[in-house]
Amino acid sequence: MTISCAGSIVALVTPFEAGGERIDRAAWRRLVEWHIEAGTDGIVVAGTTGESAALDAGERDWLLESALETAAGRCTVLAGTGAPSTAAAVALSRRAAQLGADAVLVVAPYYNRPPQRGLVAHYLAIADSVEAPVILYNVPSRTASDIQPETALALAAHENVLAIKEAVADMARVARYAEAGLDVLSGDDPTALEAMRHGAKGVISVAANVAPAPMSRMCGLAADGDFEAAAEIDAQLKPLYRFLGVESNPIPAKWLLSASGRIGRDLRLPLVELDESHHAAGRRLLESLEVE
Repeated sequence: MTISCAGSIVALVTPFEAGGERIDRAAWRRLVEWHIEAGTDGIVVAGTTGESAALDAGERDWLLESALETAAGRCTVLAGTGAPSTAAAVALSRRAAQLGADAVLVVAPYYNRPPQRGLVAHYLAIADSVEAPVILYNVPSRTASDIQPETALALAAHENVLAIKEAVADMARVARYAEAGLDVLSGDDPTALEAMRHGAKGVISVAANVAPAPMSRMCGLAADGDFEAAAEIDAQLKPLYRFLGVESNPIPAKWLLSASGRIGRDLRLPLVELDESHHAAGRRLLESLEVE
């Protein structure tokens, strides 16, 4: 494995137009370029924040190909390839690898709630089948399935498993992974800096959609061991973290980007625009953020 995933990695939203009927291709390219210029270390294409469950195969391909073309090696490009079906996850991961993804980010199978031995079998089937590094993704609040530390560490023995994105805010778990040599990326913005204190290499972030430069600086400072300066940035971003939780992700993030003029207002059903009761707070938040 030749790549290293670290720093601020954005779980990039997918901009739509025409009421969610099609991808806003121009806005997508602009977002990718903005992130690179802002110092974002990596981009996740078609992850859960990118409304992956509502994308078809052709859209996934275009998003990944366009991100790779725009990035042109200036940042890491990861493809979200998780699915509740192992066969589907294998197929998605193989396709992403064929198109040139630096790694695949594979969320635990959702809805069907496999036991731990099922999770092992699922991820081994993917890691054995794909010519790209695999990043495990644990987010029980979305999947109803928690990859336990023993399971993650067993999977880490596979030569094709690169890291884990851990959205459970359990610092003992993060430290255990780091001590065992499994690279950890936080999947929880509010506790990402604390995770880095405990050995995480960075964060796969929703907040970076809105504030890419501050997130990049915070992760860079943490990597240099300057946690005092990193904490100052983290404190400034806490209102953003809170706002991003007022409705289901990525509804608040896409509203903030739309209000900033970076994308349109469209989501794809069943997701809908942020409730109007949150708009005033969102505008105040944007006024307070130092977004570059």
